[in-house]
Amino acid sequence: MEEHIRELIAKMGEDPKRAGLLDTPARAAEALRALTVGYFMDLDQVVNGAIFEEKYDEMVICKGIEVYSLCEHHILPFYGQAHIAYVPDGRILGLSKLARVVDVFARRLQLQERLTHQVAEALDKVLSPKGVAVVIEAKHLCMLMRGVEKQNTIATTSCMLGVFKSRHETRMEFLNLIGRKDG
Repeated sequence: MEEHIRELIAKMGEDPKRAGLLDTPARAAEALRALTVGYFMDLDQVVNGAIFEEKYDEMVICKGIEVYSLCEHHILPFYGQAHIAYVPDGRILGLSKLARVVDVFARRLQLQERLTHQVAEALDKVLSPKGVAVVIEAKHLCMLMRGVEKQNTIATTSCMLGVFKSRHETRMEFLNLIGRKDG
């Protein structure tokens, strides 16, 4: 990867042998490996048995989970927050695992729409809850730095499964609790 980055630097018109750029190929390769570590993460290992039998049957919400990913169209970052809810059906997940599940899928070349669905479907798979809801709000550098250059644009995506899809009241409760009243 380092040699390709060195070639890319040269093709951009820079001198890869310049003092400030000598170590850039190694640093950039390391950064790309860190930003795409999700390809090497296994959902079951991330959850790591942190599923607990519990009779709790009310909504569980974790909002404001930081999301950092790379847009697969431009390999530019997008970042924002994920808001996740589920209604347990006898099993709950350790709260920190919700954020870890987000990272499994965010740390890949990604589309926000796909990321939203992957997180919801993964939680549905590991918990078999009555329902799962995921909303992701993010800023995309491909829209801020290039192309349309709209600085205040936030993309919002959602995926509602189970009772969040079938019951309007449940969906609205979730949206109200995360501060989105425009359900």
